[in-house]
Amino acid sequence: MKDQILSIKENATKEINDAKDLQSLDGVRVKYLGKKGELTSVLRGMGALSPEERPIIGSLVNEVRDTLEELISSKENSFKQAELNKKLEKEKIDVTLPSKKAIRGSEHPLNRTIEEIEDLFISMGYEVIEGPELETDEFCFERLNLPKGHPARDMQDSFYINDEYVLRAQTSAVQARTMLKYGGTRPIKMICVGKTYRREDDATHSHQFNQVEGLVIDKKENKVSLADLKGTLEVFVRKMLGENTQLRFRPSYFPFTEPSYEVDCTCFKCGGKGCNLCKQTGWIEVLGSGIVHPNVLRMNGYDPEVWGGFAFGTGIDRMAMFKYGIPDMRYLYTNDVRFLKQFDRKDID
Repeated sequence: MKDQILSIKENATKEINDAKDLQSLDGVRVKYLGKKGELTSVLRGMGALSPEERPIIGSLVNEVRDTLEELISSKENSFKQAELNKKLEKEKIDVTLPSKKAIRGSEHPLNRTIEEIEDLFISMGYEVIEGPELETDEFCFERLNLPKGHPARDMQDSFYINDEYVLRAQTSAVQARTMLKYGGTRPIKMICVGKTYRREDDATHSHQFNQVEGLVIDKKENKVSLADLKGTLEVFVRKMLGENTQLRFRPSYFPFTEPSYEVDCTCFKCGGKGCNLCKQTGWIEVLGSGIVHPNVLRMNGYDPEVWGGFAFGTGIDRMAMFKYGIPDMRYLYTNDVRFLKQFDRKDID
């Protein structure tokens, strides 16, 4: 039996060395080391051996098996390495060829404008405060001096979820929440930036738009006045739209401020001469502002005999239009890469 084992080793070694590929090598493995292989058959016949011969033959069989498995593994690795080298040679890349130009993304003009507004007001000592987009009717209207049935609600035609909840038509709701949070005990100097929703859709309006709302409240002895409001808005608008931008303040009506003012700026498209964008007036409305109404102070925890201040709000989408010369607000939401990728260059200009 010893001679038979050595003969199997010699034959198997020759066939392993002669194997031309992985398939033929696997055939050799099955032939000699498989369940019905020649070396396995020898092990099955060991029962006929004497007790003295069994350990000797068993040790020899294991030694031959280990040798053959090592040879097969080495041959298999050489086949795999040769196949890999062939594949690498076939698929190699010429790194000296010119590369394809990577497309560089740019920040959305709305996000650019929002960040610039926040940076400006933070530098002026304002807090940036956030609030929910799904608001209650109480905070969106009633606490801003707009009770149910008030005709001014028609100007803010809104998306109601039910009788109580509404997609906020203005970020002013955050002013009421902030006043209640501070409980009438401390001054407030804050802005809120976020999405608002109204049923509007034309070149200068959208059913969803971003708004920034500002609120300053202090004790009356510190004399926060309309002059402070005017100075703040001049810094804001001229910083965003350019130092040559002209402002116009018009008396207006807002339920949450008294007195109230609309703020217009010269049309960016025609420079004030009159065009289709500004409806031939030379001016475009950009802001609503005024002194906080005593009812709003009172309803939200501030004594109007002790506290006073001003508030203002504007649409950021329209501000982005003026800043970047965008003729139609709807371009901001079409996700047209040809339109969006130009704003890096505009900032450099």
